Amino acid sequence: MPRQLGELEDAVMTRVWQWNRPVTVREVLEDLQQERSIAYTTVMTVMDNLHQKGWVRREVDGRAYRYTAVSTRAAYSAALMNEAWSRSDNPAAALVAFFGMMSAEQREALADAMRIVRPGLPGASGHPAEEAVDGAVGEPGDEPGDEPADEAAGEAAGEAAGEAAEDPADDAGPETGR
Repeated sequence: MPRQLGELEDAVMTRVWQWNRPVTVREVLEDLQQERSIAYTTVMTVMDNLHQKGWVRREVDGRAYRYTAVSTRAAYSAALMNEAWSRSDNPAAALVAFFGMMSAEQREALADAMRIVRPGLPGASGHPAEEAVDGAVGEPGDEPGDEPADEAAGEAAGEAAGEAAEDPADDAGPETGR
């Protein structure tokens, strides 16, 4: 499970991700120094720590190393969201609360992501997951009492739980139910 990057680790990784090429400590240092006073050895230590933690790989280039990101920022963000969600004692409620915090732009990005994950879903797909998101989040300008967001969320959570409980043999291992 990934641990959230510290402030300086994030500043370094942001550059590695943005530049999307092998970088040296000197390059990162010079860019960071535009924002703050920082020593070469500090940046070198952070990049070495990121290597030890598996965030970057490095290759020798003369007397220095060139560092490359192991994964994308999107993969890092997704892993953090997944970890936070998996720690919830009520994942359905956590998702509903998360959807409720989303802006219209974020909801549109979620709908786009759903179409990528589930190809063939039109914008108004009738897919329960999309309807749950749309129903739980509502439209900009909606007043809290205008739409039964809690009911939609509850129905979505109930449907998800119902689908899982419909046929317990589906989740059973080879030894169970035989």
